Amino acid sequence: MVMIMDKLVNELKEMNLGKLLTNVSLKDYTTYKVGGNAKVMIYPKDIEALISLINKLKSVNAKYMVLGNGSNVLFSDDEYDGVIIKLDELNRIEVHENRIVAGAGVMMMKVCREAIRHELAGLEFATGIPGTVGGCIYMNAGAYNSDMGYVVSRVKVLTPKMNVITMVNRELDFHYRTSFFKKHKDYIVLEATFNLKKGNRILLEEVVADRKKRRLESQPLEYPSAGSVFRNPPNDYSGRLIEELGYKGLEMGGAKVSNKHANFIINYNNAKAKDIKELIEFIQEEVKKKYDITLKVEQEFINWE
Repeated sequence: MVMIMDKLVNELKEMNLGKLLTNVSLKDYTTYKVGGNAKVMIYPKDIEALISLINKLKSVNAKYMVLGNGSNVLFSDDEYDGVIIKLDELNRIEVHENRIVAGAGVMMMKVCREAIRHELAGLEFATGIPGTVGGCIYMNAGAYNSDMGYVVSRVKVLTPKMNVITMVNRELDFHYRTSFFKKHKDYIVLEATFNLKKGNRILLEEVVADRKKRRLESQPLEYPSAGSVFRNPPNDYSGRLIEELGYKGLEMGGAKVSNKHANFIINYNNAKAKDIKELIEFIQEEVKKKYDITLKVEQEFINWE
């Protein structure tokens, strides 16, 4: 396997598709700051390079995945023996009247800042979400009773047959923390169009400042985490259930349930990925036992096979 990967790396370098790194620590590319090494990480320089890359990987049956900002994933501590694709070079951002078009690799916070700068309202909910445009659409990121489904009008997509198509909102199957892309992982988000409304810059900045203050007061932003761990069950809050069980401050290895917000698990003391996963699974079991509620995890577990 090592020789096969070495050969693949050399071939990818010769293809000159974009920046290529080897033996990368995933701790540096995830907000939990845990995970093993990835054999290869590559930043395709454009869509054509991405298509060439995936065609090559498919031809040799190599494992691969697209990774955004790593803010909603939990990699195992084991080596990822495949190729991590980063779309950071798809970073175009344009404003056309009440529309913003942004590449999949653009940080969502940057899109939000651009919207406010042009006095466009509708993205205030996303100003604290530390994900890329592609990642946010993939999971239908949201907050304050809004999400991507309310503002994304169309998405440019790479299909499994390597065709670039445009999908409109009604085709994207946006629901609470999920989308068409979560169920069709071989489709890749390339670019999104956000439809917004005219707003007042001063008022928009006031809303954002107020929400930032509330986040700082209520969320453990001083520690590595991946935001809310569990989806809220219908008509209830995961944090309330966990807190009622007395699990605020509960530790497993270097992982800990935040004292500030019970639906956050933090990397408190050089946690291993397995510490975080075991704590997540323990809470799920206890909530199921006590309340007969199955908490769904927002984060994706990767490389745990």
